[in-house]
Amino acid sequence: MLNIPTQSFPAPSSQQRISPSGQSERNKVALKPGHSLMDWIRFAKSGKDLTGLSGRIIEVTQEELQKHNSRGDCWTCIRGMVYNVTPYIDYHPGGEEELMKAAGIDATDLFDQVHRWVNYESMLKECLVGRLATKAAAAHKAATPASPPTGLAPPAAVPPPSNRDPKPRFDWFQTDATVHLVVYAKRKIPSSGCTTVDLQAGVLRVEVLLGKMSFMIHLCLASPVEENIAVHSAVSVGKIQVTMHKQTKEKWKSLGQPLEFHNTFLCKKDRALFYRDCVLASKAEVNHNSQLFRLHFPQGTVLQVPVGRHVFLKALIQDTDVVRPYTPVGQSLVAASHHSSQDSDLYLMIKVYPDGVFTKYLNSLRVGDHISVSGPEGVFSLRCFRDVTNLYLLAAGTGFTPMARLISLVLQENTIRLTKLLFFNRREEDILWRSQLSELAAKDERFQVEHILSEPSDSWTNRTGRVDEAMLKELLVRPSGSRCYVCVCGPSAFTELTVRLLKQLGFSEEELHTFQG
Repeated sequence: MLNIPTQSFPAPSSQQRISPSGQSERNKVALKPGHSLMDWIRFAKSGKDLTGLSGRIIEVTQEELQKHNSRGDCWTCIRGMVYNVTPYIDYHPGGEEELMKAAGIDATDLFDQVHRWVNYESMLKECLVGRLATKAAAAHKAATPASPPTGLAPPAAVPPPSNRDPKPRFDWFQTDATVHLVVYAKRKIPSSGCTTVDLQAGVLRVEVLLGKMSFMIHLCLASPVEENIAVHSAVSVGKIQVTMHKQTKEKWKSLGQPLEFHNTFLCKKDRALFYRDCVLASKAEVNHNSQLFRLHFPQGTVLQVPVGRHVFLKALIQDTDVVRPYTPVGQSLVAASHHSSQDSDLYLMIKVYPDGVFTKYLNSLRVGDHISVSGPEGVFSLRCFRDVTNLYLLAAGTGFTPMARLISLVLQENTIRLTKLLFFNRREEDILWRSQLSELAAKDERFQVEHILSEPSDSWTNRTGRVDEAMLKELLVRPSGSRCYVCVCGPSAFTELTVRLLKQLGFSEEELHTFQG
């Protein structure tokens, strides 16, 4: 019998929400009536034979996979598992043309480039043909770390790593009442934090995000500790200290037993997602169709989301895991700049779509209900703002969400002369946090906001229309001696058009970043 993987989410880093401007985003197409995600879920559970194999699970050779490469007979492989996606083609949000690029091949890399966050294992489980037969190959070096020692004594006896070694290192020390784990990142770390800590049933999991890399500490602790964990960071020197309180005042001989992937430094995209169970603490109306959801972390969890990164929410809807990415905001525009590393709440501003599978479910949750939340994902780095004097943020609708904490941070750090937000919406009532934006612009001369409506009322006196070259040429000024940078976020069509116009105006790839919506 085949050993079918049980993980419910593909390993790792999403590029669905955040990516360099050079990456193209998957375009959604208009699906035929009756072909929504929920329609697919119902069809997949109808009992029909979607594989064409009458329920048999087989081993598929590369040669056999290549034969199934047509619209009427389409197999593809993701992470070693082969699926007959023929019945799914009409339900694919990216359209037939995009899906057919994966026909008859191992499409793992293609899948990861476009929508790694999609929970394909749950969505396509009724289409599973079997495992792809592969020739014996050396295991991935990151997947089989060296056998760990039986315990982690204070690592003073370990030779110090070479200064050229980019891998972070860790140490630990203790008092009668506390245990302190210290991570030396060997580089400056984001002021908004980059550390996620989860303590569950005596197992400590610490992950530090450093650009595209992830450093992990994973231990079964030597003795019980309290669940109130504190994380303190020295940003400029790259030092992170995790403090735990012992339940019993005794001297530990070691920190604990190493677990899988302990003391590893991997590309974030090669690290499996980890979810923790969070509680809906409150939800508040932002405008007529958007809510601010406050999610409370469990005891033992500290989750720092770097500015510009996102998290995934996961819920079981009609027996299918549905996953969506969302970018955190602060409790308010002002509060976003004063985010504490010890905050136990996560704020998400989400537009609720009447026909949306996930947002409808999310909006139906009551205070006290639970939902799964991943750690931070994405590739955005504040290093791109180095020496920038003028920052332009172009947002459409809920494309504003990654801009909220970004605005607060750059104003707080006082390194950029001018930050200007061009906020595109359909109607006046669609504008998110309008009064807060106006208040911030009135208080700080380094921040400006321009509201542009495509369907204004007769009383609207500000700018109208849609993004075009003339508008951008007027509003995105390049003062002499300045260095400009532009961030864009919104629906696919808005993002693609805006990036094209910006390049026509002379902005280079190095001066652009798109947060994909």
